[in-house]
Amino acid sequence: MTDIRWHSRAGQGAVTGAKGLGDVLATTGKYAQGYALYGSAKRGAAMNAYNRIADEPIINHETNMFPDFVLVIDPALAFSDDITKNDKSTTKYIITTHLTKDELISQIPALQDKADRVFVLDCIEISLNTIGRAIPNAPMLGALVKVSNMFELDFFLDGMKKVLSKFPQKIIDGNMAAITRAYNEVN
Repeated sequence: MTDIRWHSRAGQGAVTGAKGLGDVLATTGKYAQGYALYGSAKRGAAMNAYNRIADEPIINHETNMFPDFVLVIDPALAFSDDITKNDKSTTKYIITTHLTKDELISQIPALQDKADRVFVLDCIEISLNTIGRAIPNAPMLGALVKVSNMFELDFFLDGMKKVLSKFPQKIIDGNMAAITRAYNEVN
């Protein structure tokens, strides 16, 4: 089983991103969950979303997991949340930040022995430039596709186009550009 934990604020699209990822995964024959836990629906409140991916049915809906991937789409949460909670020696971290990887790691002691498993990009800037709004879930999905090697980029883009098909073409195009740019920029 692959576990993914998202650290976000309400309104940044983590729930939509987790569910969209689950929808694309479901087309591959895998079992997938995408769900969230948050105390209030107020925009800006810190919250977590989760994905579980497996080859057999998943009956576990707990939020206590040992994540394979930790996705931090709000830069401040890298400093205020315990993003390394229950991590494994193989957990990979994808963090949105304007800082370089070295600058970020130097400021977060819990990441200093995990440098080879930390990946950074500025999902907020990417979403502003491609979608026109600071909704960093699409760029984070692009970074996850690259870091995880779960999908070929073109397969994931095709799947996300179907997930987003209820939206106007301008929004779909912006999200495809955000995913592609993040895939190419994450390091």
